[in-house]
Amino acid sequence: MSADVAKRAKAMRLAQNLSQRSLAERAGVSEASLKRFEGTGAISFSSLLQIAAALGCMDDFGALFAAREAVSIDEIAKKRRIRGRG
Repeated sequence: MSADVAKRAKAMRLAQNLSQRSLAERAGVSEASLKRFEGTGAISFSSLLQIAAALGCMDDFGALFAAREAVSIDEIAKKRRIRGRG
């Protein structure tokens, strides 16, 4: 998953004709962090947000941890908790 995100970020960087250095400067992250991210997918969440902002992708985080639709008490009562043993 993280490698896929890194590949999409790199593709977006290239589509915007940005070098790794220029994106790193624009995002306020080190060039080494950006290179590691694009190569392995490893990056801190705060740096990922900074890169996303620099690439104009902050709206994509709107659905992350979005509130779920509330359910009725009847629906909750119907669901029985199954405990696993093992």
